[in-house]
Amino acid sequence: MPVYIAKQALVDGISSLPYYEYLFTVLKVAPWLVLLYLLKLYSGGATNTSERLMHSKVVMITASLSVFVLSCIVNSHSQGGTSGIGAEIARGLATRGAQIILLTQHSITDPFLVDYIDDLRTSTNNELINAERVDLSSLHSIRVFATKWVDNAPPRRLDMLILCGNTLTPRGGKISVTQDSIESNWGINYLANFHLLSILSPALRAQPPDRDVRIIFGTCSSYMGGELSDLKSSSSKENFIYTANNGKKSKKAKSNTQTTTFSTSAAYATSQLALMTFASAFQKHLSAYSRPDKQPMNARVILADPGFTRTPGMRRYLTWGSISGLFLYLLMYPFWWLVLKSPEQGAQSFLMAAMDQELGRGVGGKRIKECREVRIMRKEVEDEGVQKGLWELSERTIEKAEKEGAVRRAMEKKEREESEKAEKGGVTKTTGTGSTAGGNGGVKKSDSRRTRKAA
Repeated sequence: MPVYIAKQALVDGISSLPYYEYLFTVLKVAPWLVLLYLLKLYSGGATNTSERLMHSKVVMITASLSVFVLSCIVNSHSQGGTSGIGAEIARGLATRGAQIILLTQHSITDPFLVDYIDDLRTSTNNELINAERVDLSSLHSIRVFATKWVDNAPPRRLDMLILCGNTLTPRGGKISVTQDSIESNWGINYLANFHLLSILSPALRAQPPDRDVRIIFGTCSSYMGGELSDLKSSSSKENFIYTANNGKKSKKAKSNTQTTTFSTSAAYATSQLALMTFASAFQKHLSAYSRPDKQPMNARVILADPGFTRTPGMRRYLTWGSISGLFLYLLMYPFWWLVLKSPEQGAQSFLMAAMDQELGRGVGGKRIKECREVRIMRKEVEDEGVQKGLWELSERTIEKAEKEGAVRRAMEKKEREESEKAEKGGVTKTTGTGSTAGGNGGVKKSDSRRTRKAA
């Protein structure tokens, strides 16, 4: 058939072909369709080709805000996509047989979370999926969970810790703070991970030498716009206080505080740079540990960059956190669908970091983007002076915040006890007054049936 059509076109001309007018339209539109397809293919990024036996592996995953709860709302049973990279990572590893522990800020009895876990167990045919309540915006919540996990003999098995909990203040938004009055980008994106790993470090170092232990940090290319240079100087780091006024730094003098305009992008970039700097320092911390069994350290840090993905955080950033911005986002959704990855595509670099055999050998600290190793562009990440200054600053910040939090919780507890005592006292007083209303030692009331009958 194609031979006869080609012969007719050559002998009688293209205009003699049937449906010539439609064919001409198709020929004009086809190149644009091919171009859109290639653009979508390029923006979708690389696909992980590494595989690894994950049965019996215990994987702990942190998620940002309500990522898992949102997942079960938009995910109809086992079909469709989910709402975040963390949920897709959990699904990918659970499908391969890993035991998953989801760290979420929601109560483990939350009906949406319960439905999500039940759905995930069914769709992945894996019953070893559980959740623990850990609020990344609360240092106390992190300490309660991590201390409980570490306080166990023998040490609990932990093969992998994936840190993808993240927040992003919308453009033009005001400064938001955590429960410990720390700017949210700095507190959740960086300080929460620092606090969690600082406590879980003994559990990671105590794993048997035959296990391949990996700590995977979720990062972003925006780290190149961050600023931590003042931490290199020991004389200035004592005055370095992260206030996120401009997302970078401000030096607080004894008499006043310098204030500048808050920049959401700079605040996020600095938190990402701090996270990557800490990741490099934490790898050195692990490598410097001398195991009692004299075996080499088997825990490695890996940095994974998902790229630009249609996550709830990205959507919140693009919509400026407003209804009007959401309306504009919906109007432009075909464009965002074209240029941004889906959560499943964004999870590919994390899955490679979790399963690639080469990443389980040699030294750690490698950065993965588009399923391949890339170079870290900022020299501060490997600068030992910056790492030391950042580590000391983080410890001081957490110590101060936890002391203030302990005082605040003690005062709140005292207020609750006094309130409950006052309520009980009020009930007792009311009961006593009512019981003596008859004036006869509380035996009879003035309006009792016997009194009315006597009258």
